[in-house]
Amino acid sequence: MTPTTETMVGIGGAAEGTDMVLNIGPQHPSTHGVLRLKLVLDGERILSAEPVIGYMHRGAEKLFEARDYRQIIVLANRHDWLSAFSNELGVVLAVERMLGMEVPERAVWLRTLLAELNRVLNHLMFLGSYPLELGGITPIFYAFTEREELQHVMEEVSGGRMHYMFNRVGGLKEDLPAGWTTRARGAVAGVRSRMDRFDDLVLGNEIFRGRTRGVGVLSPAAVHAYGVSGPIGRASGVDFDLRRDEPYLAYGELGDVLKVVTREEGDCLARFECLLAQTHNALDLAGACLDRLAELPPGPVNQRLPKVLKAPEGHTYAWTENPLGINGYYLVSKGEKTPYRLKLRSASYNNIQAITELLPGTLVSDMVAILGSLFFVVGDVDK
Repeated sequence: MTPTTETMVGIGGAAEGTDMVLNIGPQHPSTHGVLRLKLVLDGERILSAEPVIGYMHRGAEKLFEARDYRQIIVLANRHDWLSAFSNELGVVLAVERMLGMEVPERAVWLRTLLAELNRVLNHLMFLGSYPLELGGITPIFYAFTEREELQHVMEEVSGGRMHYMFNRVGGLKEDLPAGWTTRARGAVAGVRSRMDRFDDLVLGNEIFRGRTRGVGVLSPAAVHAYGVSGPIGRASGVDFDLRRDEPYLAYGELGDVLKVVTREEGDCLARFECLLAQTHNALDLAGACLDRLAELPPGPVNQRLPKVLKAPEGHTYAWTENPLGINGYYLVSKGEKTPYRLKLRSASYNNIQAITELLPGTLVSDMVAILGSLFFVVGDVDK
């Protein structure tokens, strides 16, 4: 038998396992704003991830307590600047519930229409920006082209491009401009006719699918544990949508149009597919609202309010299905013109916590794909 010789080669410090702490942000192109991620790495593998929030905190909940019920609307529409109309809506619904106030039917359908248009505007931003983060620049140009068409009609009706300030306690600020519904119908039809671009250009792209399929899988158990909602939760098979399950506004009459899209995979691709399918459905809902408005006789869009508006003593919770998930306001009143307490439950705050579940075990190269698929707004996290 031939004798063997063993030779030990010195490999220095490489023999020791050393974890590295890496900070992503708070100023980083992939974090959608001033969010900081504290990652612990073993080579290129992420061992743990901690989102560090608060860089944009404005103390909105305390500012609510120093404003009357008309003034807090202008603060409420800013935390998720892509969903301003929907943010306003939650506040006025809470106050109207405290007052026991009925809103004119025309205002109910108009609110539903504008909420769905706002949903499309929100989703188009992410449908364009998410492929951009993965290296595909073309979809963002298509997304902004469609956004501009819808922004025109939203700006015409409200006077604002981002912060519409169009909701009022008891209804809406004012009635529609002459001929607005015709222009809105044309915009909705035009955007709907071109939405297939995202199906073909993004979902049909093998590189995009390769970067997202099977990456960042979020389990239904984690969805429930972290309170994740919206298209992110439904992409993991959690079939919950307040518009169907606890209808508000006119959604109870739109059951034949409203489709709650779910997926079972729970990965980045499933989240994008849910967002895209929900955009298609929001355009259908907007079209149905325009049809219903055409059948309604002329009438008021708001209620007359006293000069000083005071909510009766008590408390209530109003939640809505915002574009990014559940948005809730817990209102406590002591009978004054300002709320004693107005607690905001924002969608992005809960959704972003899932990072601690999604990133460990993945590669740094997948971090951007996973983070972008959570579709959050940092102002909605920090409030």
